[in-house]
Amino acid sequence: MSSKDDFVFSKGALMSTKAGKEILKQAILRERGYKQYNKYKLKYETEFEGFTKRFLLSLHRRIISDTSPNSTVAQFAEEVGSHDMELDSSKVEDIKTRLSRPEILADRVQRILDSNFVKMTFPVFNALFDGSVSYLKEDISNELRTSIIDGHIIAIDLSEPMDRIMDKDEDLEYLDDYRLMNPYILDIAREKISQGGDSVLKAFEDGFKDARIGQLIDHKLKMKPESITDELMIGCYKKYRSIMGTAGRNMALNQTPLSEIYHLGMSKASESVGCGNEMQDAINEGSIKIPSWPLYYSLIANDVRKGFELTLKKSEIYLDEAKLALEFLPEEFELKPFLIFLFLTVSHYNQYWYHDITKRDLFKYFERTIHPLTRKFI
Repeated sequence: MSSKDDFVFSKGALMSTKAGKEILKQAILRERGYKQYNKYKLKYETEFEGFTKRFLLSLHRRIISDTSPNSTVAQFAEEVGSHDMELDSSKVEDIKTRLSRPEILADRVQRILDSNFVKMTFPVFNALFDGSVSYLKEDISNELRTSIIDGHIIAIDLSEPMDRIMDKDEDLEYLDDYRLMNPYILDIAREKISQGGDSVLKAFEDGFKDARIGQLIDHKLKMKPESITDELMIGCYKKYRSIMGTAGRNMALNQTPLSEIYHLGMSKASESVGCGNEMQDAINEGSIKIPSWPLYYSLIANDVRKGFELTLKKSEIYLDEAKLALEFLPEEFELKPFLIFLFLTVSHYNQYWYHDITKRDLFKYFERTIHPLTRKFI
């Protein structure tokens, strides 16, 4: 399994969950799903460095060649509709000079690429693309394949600096650097994705717009946590399903019905992973994330333990919806075993973090950390 937290998929960790034991069983028996997943995991390990270099070179070239970086940053902030993305014009030239140094830019790129969201999707996109090309019997060049996959991974990577700027909970000393980098990252993603044609680019643009809506709802809930509701949490999760759903759609070159099947599977699987990520964040940050399903359920149930239990159930509901996508695939679809195994890894990821919280008995501690404004619900 490709993750920055490799221990989550260690043998001991896998033995701690029902899904993990099934993963180990498939590995021991060398079942087809495991072998397919391992193939793309190895592909990630051998090719991710090359992707990183391509991304870094493209980004560096755009930064040093831009004669009006102030306008570039301002236009990006206007497009995404966020003042948080704006940069003090008096700082721009100094930041550009700093990021023009390859070793400095490489450090910033490595920081935003050090993300489960990025590392877990690299092998998935490669597999989905191969599966769709085989299914659709398309003759796609390696250059076009690389461009479309790179473009969507870079677009997903853009969510990392944007989230860090909005949340202000990580890399605080680098946020201005990220503000300058953001528009160029988006430009690279668009340029690469556009090589797939107008239909593929339009799908990306629609998804990017929807993701910004979800991110805005997330930000508003951070500013006013007492306003949390089920409907707002569904809206907040739009950022997950839009980004991954759109990428899934375009791994099938936006050709129906496969594009719809991929969209359903990837959007719902990403929402399921979002639940696990919220449990992991609670452990890492020492408090229940705002906003999150654990917070919402804990408040409504007046019980933090119940809140996390329901979050795990919510992750299972999302994953069951993702599995519906498998029902639409023909039995002979080459990568179907891969997808079944992929969903198994998602289930283990979520179960692992819930069991970790339970094992440590962190519920009373988390109850004391709930945001004061939300306590009126308790």
